[in-house]
Amino acid sequence: MSIKLPIAELPIAIVGGGPAGALAAALLGAGGRDVLLFDEKLAWEKPCGGGVTHKALERYPFLADAGSGSNLVEHCELISPSGQRVRFQLQHPVAIFSRMGLNGLLLERARRAGLSVEIRNERVTRVARTDDGWQLITPQREYKASYLILAAGARNPFRAQFLSPISPSDLMVTAGYFIPRGSSPGDGSLMQIQFLQGITGYIWVFPRADHVSAGIAGKMGEISTGELRRILEKWLVENRFRLDGAGFYSHILPSFRAQTFETLEVCGNGWAMIGDSAGLVDPITGEGLYYALRSAELCAGALLGGQPDDYRTQLAEEILPELRLAARVSQRFYNGQVFGDSVLKRMVGLTAQSATFRELMSDLFAGIQGYGDLRTRLYRILPAVLKEGLAGTFGWPWNKTGNSEFSANPLVE
Repeated sequence: MSIKLPIAELPIAIVGGGPAGALAAALLGAGGRDVLLFDEKLAWEKPCGGGVTHKALERYPFLADAGSGSNLVEHCELISPSGQRVRFQLQHPVAIFSRMGLNGLLLERARRAGLSVEIRNERVTRVARTDDGWQLITPQREYKASYLILAAGARNPFRAQFLSPISPSDLMVTAGYFIPRGSSPGDGSLMQIQFLQGITGYIWVFPRADHVSAGIAGKMGEISTGELRRILEKWLVENRFRLDGAGFYSHILPSFRAQTFETLEVCGNGWAMIGDSAGLVDPITGEGLYYALRSAELCAGALLGGQPDDYRTQLAEEILPELRLAARVSQRFYNGQVFGDSVLKRMVGLTAQSATFRELMSDLFAGIQGYGDLRTRLYRILPAVLKEGLAGTFGWPWNKTGNSEFSANPLVE
């Protein structure tokens, strides 16, 4: 299908000033296009982990140069549903951003793109087609645009004008706390992931520069937000986190099924969706920042090149195969069995026993190991993993050695 080219005399409108919308505005402005960027909150503390992978830092080096805006985390602790723990060093640190800081950084880049980018601190209440593009209504005034980019998250109120609403089966619910740094244990260089029995999701603890983001995610319809909050609070107390002065939050994230990705539409005649609005979130990990930034880059590049439909093509070639595969294996990852035990328990155990497997896990956290060739790599390293695991079994009990520690035998309850 041929997509209508934007009319150059009118600006491109972007609804949503998060990472995807702000980066798209900066790139389009730098490319000489007039841009109207709308967001009623602008920089705000979004309820999520805020982890930026090594893959994202390499592609967008200005994030690595942000300095005090992020906290580099070099260690990770994985905890199985039965309570087994392994702590290991990340070969490539993860940058944990405050979302207020990250959004502020990207919005400032958009402002510096020149007079062609106009940032409006307004809520868009209505969008409608016109003969020459789009009409956007805010409580303050009316605007006109040639092309519309939606970057307003999973709760995007305008999605229904273009596509079917997101099914509850394609969403995750989250609940969590922003905890003052002094109310949490640890030195700020450790992120923790606790997997849960019977829940397609996990608890996370991500230390940011001046506070800790601790949250829990579960598939919508599988468990209520209230129950998630109860589980999280119990876990935090048991792990010596104090909630005095902590701020509670809840949020909804896309977590598309494989069949949803198969029929996904991200653009049409005069419009496109990027980031969470398009559902570009890893269904296993819930990570969406890299996909938000990359989709913004692809969309802006297609528009600057005068071929808006290239966005769909490039997304289908580069990003969607990875997300479709993640969606297909998500249930097996959280609820499957391997060698007579749960996948999650085996993963924690192998991470403890095998330096080769720890290297794989580190690459997964860095974003440089994709799902597409993960099976091939697993087959390649299997002899080394088995050898190291066997040596670890004969060496029971484990002591702290090298870059990992383990608090229980992964093969015995």
